[in-house]
Amino acid sequence: MIKAIAVDMDGTFLDSKKNYDQDRFESIFQKLKAQDIKFIAASGNQYAKLKSIFGQRDMLFVAENGAVIYEGNTLYDYCAFDRKQYQSVIDYLNIERGIDNLIVCGLNSAYILKDTAEMFKEVAHFYYHQLEEIDSFQQLPEDEYVKIALNIDRRTHPTLDQDLNDYFSENVKLVSSGHDSIDLIIPGMTKGNALQRLLTKWDMTGDNLMAFGDANNDLDMLQLAKHSYVMKNSDDKSLFDIANHIAPSNDEQGVLTVIEENVLTAIRKE
Repeated sequence: MIKAIAVDMDGTFLDSKKNYDQDRFESIFQKLKAQDIKFIAASGNQYAKLKSIFGQRDMLFVAENGAVIYEGNTLYDYCAFDRKQYQSVIDYLNIERGIDNLIVCGLNSAYILKDTAEMFKEVAHFYYHQLEEIDSFQQLPEDEYVKIALNIDRRTHPTLDQDLNDYFSENVKLVSSGHDSIDLIIPGMTKGNALQRLLTKWDMTGDNLMAFGDANNDLDMLQLAKHSYVMKNSDDKSLFDIANHIAPSNDEQGVLTVIEENVLTAIRKE
């Protein structure tokens, strides 16, 4: 029996214009809530961004690729990097590799450099609703740091993925959220790990979980869920071998269609 539903955001729940059918979702959400079926937004996005998408709904938010979990407005759990190890990775990227377009993600806020390009700032502000501009990555504000986000051009940094693995494999793990977007996360602190902690709390197993995803950072979430769906629009071919089902594309509102046809229909038949 499905008792919890976890959905990725970009490329999965949201369409190509970063929208979703709000009226249709509200109807579905209320029916799920009436059956005590948990709805979980599981994303690489910041919690504040997820809240801006869903508003004040009483639901779960797995943010920053699993490092942060909120129940509604309440912080439930989080895991932060060792500060010295985190700073060493930042210094390597910023000083040794000359990468300024970093988003340094803390529990309280995300941070970018003041002197980065306006286009980069616009993108950062779109995805991070709690965002501060700072003078230097070598003097980070007091915070609990949970992730590093960056876009890389692999033509100019062809070995960066491997170099980070070689130098920092014990401290960070690389996951892709699509195209050239990379998140550096705490090893083992993934969406799947966060969902497992929630399932344990609720006395559930992966047999009770339905999950939707489209990118590499959704892999272990799909492995955990018995009712796993890769989106038809996914560019990650490995997910089609991992997931048990294929959902219609994000531009077809595939998540909502699957929930209606496979969860709400079963409820009506009971």
